[in-house]
Amino acid sequence: MGFGDLKSAAGLRVLNDFLADKSYIEGYVPSQADIAVFEAVGAPPPADLFHALRWYNHIKSYEKQKASLPGVKKALGKYGPPDVEDTTGTATDSKDDDDIDLFGSDDEEESEEAKKLREERLAQYESKKSKKPAVVAKSSILLDVKPWDDETDMAKLEECVRSIQADGLVWGSSKLVPVGYGIKKLQIQCVVEDDKVGTDMLEERITAFEDYVQSMDVAAFNKI
Repeated sequence: MGFGDLKSAAGLRVLNDFLADKSYIEGYVPSQADIAVFEAVGAPPPADLFHALRWYNHIKSYEKQKASLPGVKKALGKYGPPDVEDTTGTATDSKDDDDIDLFGSDDEEESEEAKKLREERLAQYESKKSKKPAVVAKSSILLDVKPWDDETDMAKLEECVRSIQADGLVWGSSKLVPVGYGIKKLQIQCVVEDDKVGTDMLEERITAFEDYVQSMDVAAFNKI
């Protein structure tokens, strides 16, 4: 498993292909997995690798919140497609990864001290975190929902889309936009809480109405 060398063109192409049908490296919300890969990439991917560039710019918006994202950073080779050999050789660097001993140690006493120090730091971090007011990250998303043909009941299609309810999801305004040959697509706005609702979930729920919906695309994605 792995992306290979994310500083190379080949590694970035693997990352781009991996993100073609995903919003995040793991799951439906940004996590430490995204931060680990983001830091390994180091710079915006080329414009032609638009899936990777879209993901990079989205994760970059979490710069001030990256420490509070869920999950634990793992070695870079633990992320990515299973059929690509990991050539990174080491785990993602992190000043906080005090529990990783790169050289090994036979000193049991030293290991116990390191474990105790790590637990104390974690306790301090959790204490500080609990005292801070929770910041709810939200995004405004504009969706393009395409019907099968010009005979599709667009009023019923919109009714199906708006019937999707979830904690952290609020539907907004909508309009029909001509796409040619008498066919119109539904363009609909929604506001989501990032840690509760992702574009993958929206696509899965919307395209489930297969009698009306041919496909769904994200036309615009903006942090609030």
